[in-house]
Amino acid sequence: MEKQILFKYLLFDHEQQLDESLQKLLFASREATKLSYAPYSRFHVGAALLLENGEIVKGSNQENASFPAGICAERVALSTASSLFPSEKIVAIAISYTNAATDIVAENILSPCGICRQSLVEASHRQISNIKVILSSPAGQIIYLDDASSLLPLAFTSNDL
Repeated sequence: MEKQILFKYLLFDHEQQLDESLQKLLFASREATKLSYAPYSRFHVGAALLLENGEIVKGSNQENASFPAGICAERVALSTASSLFPSEKIVAIAISYTNAATDIVAENILSPCGICRQSLVEASHRQISNIKVILSSPAGQIIYLDDASSLLPLAFTSNDL
């Protein structure tokens, strides 16, 4: 028996195609890249969460000379939101990056690593509501997803325990 996993996404050429609150969130994720500590890879990632109460929580990747000790921007933002606003639902996350190792403005839209995808799915399941996802390239192209769970089909969740 053959089955398929499909998901829908929207592709935008620039942030003006997003509604105003999501434009603001995307700008916050781009600002968060400037908070990144990435002296080894020079790959700066910023994430920003829009909470149900309207707050925006930023996170940036934090590298360490002991490479496994670093943490991704998405998980920094998720942990910060969980600590500062434990009862607030996450409405959306925007993720941006810059690559200081090259002068080329990248058009590639990158998505979160596996651990961050799992963390987003867990957060979505915990709050029992979808988390919208905005992925942005340095050149300004955007992928919009209605549900972070689309990033990790066949996810391992608390329902599997």
